[in-house]
Amino acid sequence: MIPKNTICLWYDTDALDAATFYAKTFPDSTVGAVHRAPADFPSGKEGDVLTVEFTVLGIPCVGLNGGKAFKQTEAFSFQVATDDQEETDRLWNAIVGNGGAESSCGWCKDKWGLNWQITPRVLTDAFTSPDKGVAKRAFEAMMEMRKIDIAKIEAAVRG
Repeated sequence: MIPKNTICLWYDTDALDAATFYAKTFPDSTVGAVHRAPADFPSGKEGDVLTVEFTVLGIPCVGLNGGKAFKQTEAFSFQVATDDQEETDRLWNAIVGNGGAESSCGWCKDKWGLNWQITPRVLTDAFTSPDKGVAKRAFEAMMEMRKIDIAKIEAAVRG
């Protein structure tokens, strides 16, 4: 059953593939019900996968195979807080290495166009520090990165 509030993500035709990838990649992620179209629709035929219920890191989602009318943008992203470099590398590499693309400051895009912020907690703690010097150094170090390098953030914090 779909929760009262859920995130609906639009895909061309690959909602099930995307949901399956997310479930394999992220903890506390699963694929639930797959619903097939009861009749033809503008971007598909009767019997095609129409929606997929899934969770990503415990967040309920529905993937809609709505066709090419709408694309993902950076205006929506999943921000994933990581605990160490190993977790940061594993998630970043899974997304980018599966047909995705790197961006800057910890952002990357999966092959379906969905945007992800792979953000080590140490980075968030540093650039929100009440010590303005620490925050500035960490922020400036982040601005030079694609995937976040925790050792470089920690060095920036130390000055």
